[in-house]
Amino acid sequence: MAHGTTTLAFMFQGGVLAAADTRSSCSGLVACPAAQKILPIHSHLVGTTSGTSADCALWKRILSRELRLYQLRHGRRLSTSGAAKLLSHMLHPFKGTELCVAATLCGWDGSGPSLFYVCSDGTRLQGTLFSVGSGSPYAYSILDQGVQWGLTVEEATSIAREAVYRATHRDAYSGNCVDIYHITSKGWTRRTREDLKEEYYREKERQRHEGRGRQDVTLSA
Repeated sequence: MAHGTTTLAFMFQGGVLAAADTRSSCSGLVACPAAQKILPIHSHLVGTTSGTSADCALWKRILSRELRLYQLRHGRRLSTSGAAKLLSHMLHPFKGTELCVAATLCGWDGSGPSLFYVCSDGTRLQGTLFSVGSGSPYAYSILDQGVQWGLTVEEATSIAREAVYRATHRDAYSGNCVDIYHITSKGWTRRTREDLKEEYYREKERQRHEGRGRQDVTLSA
């Protein structure tokens, strides 16, 4: 059945920022307007999820359990790289089946911030910026021109929110609200969920002011 989403994550000097919309779709219908697509795994690790909602929730619980067992056995948390490798190895046997999971693991460990993309076919990629889902091409258009290492937390949050807004404006399978998580050495924090229609109204107001400004310049000329 047709489904889609918009999730993104990127690294900057303030840590790792993850954002996602909240629309869960099924065969062209909105199944849930308030889905949770960024799932906390432990105090310093969250995962953005794209694919089949039930598959993503199940594998998030399995990964959380294995990481907790590792911490109890060894007295320390597994690194983000290790968590990505573990998830990749667990998913690889299901390659070619109907399992559909595409996760971006965003974490902070002893080596600092880390970002990994893991897919249900076993793919594991490390990077500094990822966007996954049907709305990702539209999100990349904002992220590629705006994301840089020296961003402040406020600037990074603004870019992430706009990227999700642009994607939901063009992609029918994405929409409703935006969730944003910020991961630092102190753990993850969640920004209050925002309705994307407010971003739409702000954009319309900005365009109206720009139009008036151009009109005034024309009249003055």
